[in-house]
Parts: sequence; C-alpha cells; structure tokens
Amino acid sequence: MKSGTLSSHNVFSFLQPKQVDVVSDAAEEISLTAGQTVFKRGEKAEFLYAVLDGQVSLRLPREHGVSLNIEDLTQGALFGTCMCFELSEYSLNAVCSVDSRLLKVNAETLKRVMVEDLTVGYPMQRMISRTYFKRYLDTMKKLQTIAESIPLSAED
Repeated sequence: MKSGTLSSHNVFSFLQPKQVDVVSDAAEEISLTAGQTVFKRGEKAEFLYAVLDGQVSLRLPREHGVSLNIEDLTQGALFGTCMCFELSEYSLNAVCSVDSRLLKVNAETLKRVMVEDLTVGYPMQRMISRTYFKRYLDTMKKLQTIAESIPLSAED
C-alpha cells in the first residue's frame, strides 16, 4: 500500500517515516460495493478500518433480520477493532451503504508499533479512544430519544 494514503489520515499522522512503512506493509486499500459487508458481529476483530471514500453503516443486528442503525460513517471515520478495549470480536455489523474505498489495517501490527514507541502510541490511542467514546455518547443520545418517545403507563 502507498504510505501516502496511510499518512494522509489524521490518526496515522503521529507515525515516524519508518513506522509508516511498517504499518503500510500491514495495510491495504480495499474497494467494496453498496450492500457489501465489511465485517459481521461476532467475527474475529483483526482490523482497524478508515473510510477513504463512500459510506459505511454500523448496525446492531437483531432477531428476524432487522438491524438497528448505530451510525453512518463517511470519509475519515475510523471503525473496527479498538486496541484499547482488547476485544476479540466485532460488536456490530459494518455494511457499505454506497460504493466505498476503505483502508484496512492489521490491528496487531499497529498495536505493536504503538507499544514500541509510546510517544507515537499514546497520542494515537488517545485519538482512537476519543473517536470511539464520542460514538458511544452519540448512540446513548439516540437510545435516550427512543426511550423518551415510549409512552409510560399510569402504573409506572
């Protein structure tokens, strides 16, 4: 993969040139069509993704094939595994809403680079964690809106 593609994303801007080469060797640019699944809930979480172009929907699958849309991600958004949580499986489905171009980075390689140089690793982890926590807070607001729209009975 071209190191320029990797370096152009803000979370990877902390990497030194040698580190960019290491992570670039463990990354690839992929193109998916509308409706194509990036990953499914329960699959082994091995990659961190960034949207280069297009849109990816994060969905919580429910029984009977209906899923709850958590967030639509566009250019620059990160998703997939989060190294700080050490989760072994994806917790949501990720599906391309439109034809999309993604950066797919091997999480173990990225984590190794981050641990070997904390002056790089800490700011990267902080940015990734902030991204995920903001997504969590936005989801909680959506759930609160849904909960508030449910009428309460007189017995409650």
